[in-house]
Amino acid sequence: MEKELKIAVLIDADNVSDKYVKVIFDEVLNHGTATYKRIYGDWTKPQFAQWKNVLLNYSISPIQQYAYTQGKNATDAALIIDAMDILYSGNVDGFCIVSSDSDFTRLASRLREAGKFVLGMGEKKTPQAFISACEKFKYLEILLTDKTTEPNDEKNVKASKSELNQIITSIIVENSDDDGWVFMGEIGNILSKRMPEFDTRNYGYPKLTPLISSFKNFEVQSRKTPNPNITHKYVRIKE
Repeated sequence: MEKELKIAVLIDADNVSDKYVKVIFDEVLNHGTATYKRIYGDWTKPQFAQWKNVLLNYSISPIQQYAYTQGKNATDAALIIDAMDILYSGNVDGFCIVSSDSDFTRLASRLREAGKFVLGMGEKKTPQAFISACEKFKYLEILLTDKTTEPNDEKNVKASKSELNQIITSIIVENSDDDGWVFMGEIGNILSKRMPEFDTRNYGYPKLTPLISSFKNFEVQSRKTPNPNITHKYVRIKE
């Protein structure tokens, strides 16, 4: 049985709305268990008042950080220091950094250098540098509107559907067997490595199989396994 990851969830309140909290922790559950839940900001500011009930309901620990100097983001510094302390404690397998701020790019890279899983979450305005530094990245707007996204809605998605088609095609060409087939799971793994922000929900599909099936130039084949409840999917380029 695969080990469940212990994840430290660190939220930058300066860059994240309280409306995203439920989808943040729902998504974390897809990857492991949140063992640390901390949020950083200057809680003396009135704009953070709406967070009060959310913090109680989700047992999130608010970390007070005063803005000591105008123009300096003390919140970012506090989050980074805590992340390094947690890293050296050896108590977690990964980190979830929730922010749309590029200031956390180096932190994400450093945590991955230490062998930790790094999940980033932010709005679509998040700079590509931070996205690329994470092992996986999820757009908060997509998570929030998951069930209402139309399959062909490519607005604000980093890679258009036509660009995605080209990437999948190259993966199949580079990894296919003698008959041109590639295991669907392998395609998903390579896509995630090439595009940290890749999520089938960005394109309006709940899983990879229906997304790839929506392209007319790919053929999808189901193969039985010894377990009658499990089938494996394979993909190749149509001749």
